[in-house]
Amino acid sequence: MEVLKMAITIQVSNLQQGYGKTIVLKNINLTVHNGEILGLIGPSGAGKTTLVSTIMGMLTPQKGTVTVMGQRMPNRKLLAKIGYMAQTDALYSTLTARENLNFFGSMQGIASDKLKTQIPYAANIVNLVPDLDKYVKDYSGGMKRRLSLAIALVSDPELLILDEPTVGIDPELRQQIWAELHNIADEGKTILLTTHVMEDAEQSDQLMMIRNGAAIAQGTPDQLVKDYQVKTVEEVFLKAGRMQDENNRND
Repeated sequence: MEVLKMAITIQVSNLQQGYGKTIVLKNINLTVHNGEILGLIGPSGAGKTTLVSTIMGMLTPQKGTVTVMGQRMPNRKLLAKIGYMAQTDALYSTLTARENLNFFGSMQGIASDKLKTQIPYAANIVNLVPDLDKYVKDYSGGMKRRLSLAIALVSDPELLILDEPTVGIDPELRQQIWAELHNIADEGKTILLTTHVMEDAEQSDQLMMIRNGAAIAQGTPDQLVKDYQVKTVEEVFLKAGRMQDENNRND
């Protein structure tokens, strides 16, 4: 397991990103190894989704470099090795959940024989097996989030990117999902997730806290709590934010 963790899955170096003249991210540096779970924490508008989009190759860096599995991004060929769950559900409401999983799985190049085993596996993780043949238009909001997560998992990807994966999911199912995410990481696969949920942050191996487009704190949850001399990850974020504000006033 330690050998697996030596390989770098994601490398972000001196990244500046934005839209036109608006800078959204500045001087972001990030390294994520095989088998690690990285949590990105930050308020809405902090730049988390922009960073995820850049790592996936949906945006070209304005400055700096992003590599995934040793390949410089953007790189369309790598998309088949990345499972992605967006912040908003992109599902076909007139299809059943099974049909959605079949469609998105085949789009990622999964053979039909493999899909027959992967669909029940992914649906079981999110407790959707009894509802696989229901139309998505009849799903609740929480069920749609669970289906979106199943779609990200169905290809058995090398890199799993999850944007706010546990929003609208009950605590018991959240625990079940986290147990499986740890199992996936133990197999040497890499997980990157964005979250507002501090319980999710505490489950991550590494954290990057983003505020106003800058990384204000990075490290393991335990190390950050120790370094900032506080009791919780949430307090780390609040203290690091105050320190950022103070530094900006002094500049």
